[in-house]
Amino acid sequence: MNDLTIGFIGFGLIGGSIARAIKEAHPTFTLLSYHYSTGDMGKGLEDALKDHVLDFVYKDLQEGFSSCDIIFLCAPVLSNITYLEQLKDIIKPSCIITDVGSVKGCIHRAVEEIGLKSNFIGGHPMAGSEKTGYENSHSKLLENAYYILTPTDETPPATTEILYHLVGSMGAIPLVLDYKEHDNITAAISHLPHLIATSLVNLVKESDDSEENMRTLAAGGFKDITRIASSSPAMWQDICLTNTKSIQNFLDKYIASLKEIYYALEEKNEKYIYDLFDIAGEYRDSIPNKSSGILANVYETYIDIYDEAGSIATVATLLASNQISIKNIGIIHNREFQQGVLRIEFYEREALIKAVELLKKYRYTVYER
Repeated sequence: MNDLTIGFIGFGLIGGSIARAIKEAHPTFTLLSYHYSTGDMGKGLEDALKDHVLDFVYKDLQEGFSSCDIIFLCAPVLSNITYLEQLKDIIKPSCIITDVGSVKGCIHRAVEEIGLKSNFIGGHPMAGSEKTGYENSHSKLLENAYYILTPTDETPPATTEILYHLVGSMGAIPLVLDYKEHDNITAAISHLPHLIATSLVNLVKESDDSEENMRTLAAGGFKDITRIASSSPAMWQDICLTNTKSIQNFLDKYIASLKEIYYALEEKNEKYIYDLFDIAGEYRDSIPNKSSGILANVYETYIDIYDEAGSIATVATLLASNQISIKNIGIIHNREFQQGVLRIEFYEREALIKAVELLKKYRYTVYER
C-alpha cells in the first residue's frame, strides 16, 4: 500500500484508536486531525502529536484536508453530515470519505443528497469501551473486531478495496454489507435487545413491592441478561431515532412471537414450549464465540471462595499485585443459574486470561464463561 495522507474529524476513543492502529501498521503514513474549537487545542490532540500518532492538526479544513486520500468522520452523526457538506468542495476527486457510526441509513441518505456517493464508504467498527477520549484509545482496540463497510452503489470497487485492506491492516476483520442490510442486522441483534433489556428492567422496577424484594433477588441471572440496559441514554436515543424503521420491524416480529408464547402457555401446549427452548438453545450454542461482535463483550469469571473475613480482599490484592485491573467484583447471592460465589469483571480480555491463570495457580476453583 502506497503512503497515504489520512485525516480525522473527531478524535476521541474510536478516532484515536484507528489512528494508533494505522500509525503502528504504516508508520510512513501522514495522519492529521481537525481542531474545530476556537480555543486551545485540547489535551487529546496535544497528546496525539506528542505520541507521534498525529503529524499535523489544522484549524482550517481547506488547508489540511484538501490533500487527504482518506477522511474518517468520527464526530456525532449530525455533525458528520455537516462536515460532509463542508468537505464536498475541498476534497480531491479520489478522496475516500468514511464514518464510524453504528447506524448507516441517515448518513447514506445525506451522502446521496450532497452528491458524494462515489467518494463515500460507510464504516462501523464493532469495538468500543465505556471509557471515552483519546487518552483511553489504544492500537489493539479494533483487533479481531468486525469492521463493517457499506459502500454506495457508485463507490468504485477499487476504492472499496483500498479501505478494506486498510481496515485489515489495523487487525480488524472487514466485512462488506449493503447499508440497509447493516441497519437491519444491528436492529435485530443489538438495538432490539437493548430495548428489551431496558423495558424488562423497567417492568421489574415498576412491579416491585415496597420492600424491593425483586431488586434484592435480581443479582444473579436477571442482572446478567439485562446488563446492556446500563448504556448511555443519549447514545441510544440517537440510535432509536435514526434506525427507527428497522427497529419497529423487528419489534413487530418480537411482539408477535410473545403473543404466540402467551397463547401457548394458555393452551398448555407442551410441544411448543419444549421446542421454544430447545430450538433457541441449539441456535445460541451454534453462534461463534468471537472475541468481538456488535454487543459489547463482558470479560468475567466466577470463583469459589471461603466465607471468611478478608477473602475478597485477598483475591483483589492478588490480582492488583500482578498488575491486573478489576472493573467490578462482588459476591453472587442468587446462583440459581451459575456456579461460583465471587464474580470478577475485567476491562480487557487479556486481563481475564491472565487472572484465570493466576487464580488457578493459587488453587482457586475457577468457572470460566
